[in-house]
Amino acid sequence: MLTVKEIGKKAKEASVILAGLSTEKKNEALQNMAEELNIKTNEIIKANEKDIEEARKKGIKTALIDRLMLNEERIAGMIEGLFALCELPDPIGKGTVIKRPNELTILKQRVPMGVIGIIYESRPNVTSDAAGLCLKTGNSVILRGGSEAINSNKAIISALALGLEKAGLPTECIQLIEDTSYDRVNELCKMNEYIDVLIPRGGNALIKTVVENSTVPVIKTGAGNCHIYIDKSADFEMARSIIINAKTSRPSVCNAAEKLLVHKDIAQQFLPKALQDLEEIGVEIRGCEETKKIYPSAALAQEEDWDDEYLDMIICVKIVETIDEAIKHINRHGTSHSEAIVTKDYEMAGKFLSRVDAACVYANASTRFTDGGEFGMGAEIGISTQKLHARGPMGLEELTTIKYLILGNGQIR
Repeated sequence: MLTVKEIGKKAKEASVILAGLSTEKKNEALQNMAEELNIKTNEIIKANEKDIEEARKKGIKTALIDRLMLNEERIAGMIEGLFALCELPDPIGKGTVIKRPNELTILKQRVPMGVIGIIYESRPNVTSDAAGLCLKTGNSVILRGGSEAINSNKAIISALALGLEKAGLPTECIQLIEDTSYDRVNELCKMNEYIDVLIPRGGNALIKTVVENSTVPVIKTGAGNCHIYIDKSADFEMARSIIINAKTSRPSVCNAAEKLLVHKDIAQQFLPKALQDLEEIGVEIRGCEETKKIYPSAALAQEEDWDDEYLDMIICVKIVETIDEAIKHINRHGTSHSEAIVTKDYEMAGKFLSRVDAACVYANASTRFTDGGEFGMGAEIGISTQKLHARGPMGLEELTTIKYLILGNGQIR
């Protein structure tokens, strides 16, 4: 087994080759990778079944097992994602030309970052998505998945490597760290010599660890303590539909709603039916004291509930006096991921959209749309919740940087 440093060195060497590839060559490799995933589908599912079995033995929650699970449909989605990347414009080499009065010609051009390290948990589809995005943008990638998905990740990487070989590309441009101990994470965080940027995808604890310990630049992604605020003018049927979708369609993902805020003027009329609908689907209801008065079966929320990302069939409800209180609460407890308002009032929608501090802010739509595919980017590397370089779903362009090429004819300054 290679050491992390050896993996980093090989990734750096491969990145030089990738940086000079044509779009056609990269697309050929992506197509081959997709075809190998298709051929190896049964092997990947068998490997995933081992991971699922181990997860159940450890008592991992059902919602988190859902993040881990692969089936034919999900692998087909991974394959489709790689083919979709072939259809997207290649950002590398794109840019602008600047002509200076002294006859210098400056080309401002998009280029690969180099080597991208990705540290992630549970979801093995990230392995394929991240590999495809990095290849399309000419970047090498070092993947460190969680121990719970190690068998799945190894099977996926094995298939992708075959696709690279068929295209005549170095397999070192997509590498998996098979040692899932936290010591390897710490090593990655210090590998400035080889890694240009680290992207952690997972819960708050993982992201916090990477941000606090890394000397490599970090793009924060993932944690989603997402809110839906129901304004006093909201259409009740629309609001219930949005809440149910945002909470229950896939509760284990970062764009699922975790908190529900409701204006006091409609709480008495709206909450009983809405919360009953959620409870009948299997959602545990927690709420503030005023919520509990209206819906007695709700558990009383604790202070830590307002900051928790449950990733489970749990929702916490708060009744607010005004939209200003809702915005203040979201900006204090949210994770700058995805927030939504349901309202018929154009002025209130505008206020919410402009004042809520998050990467994605919705009016009258589910937070579940925060996704690279839904935004027309193809697959995504993650949802950035910071403000520098990239914010929101990170597609191809967000995995590039700028290089200036200056052409002269003897100018001096």
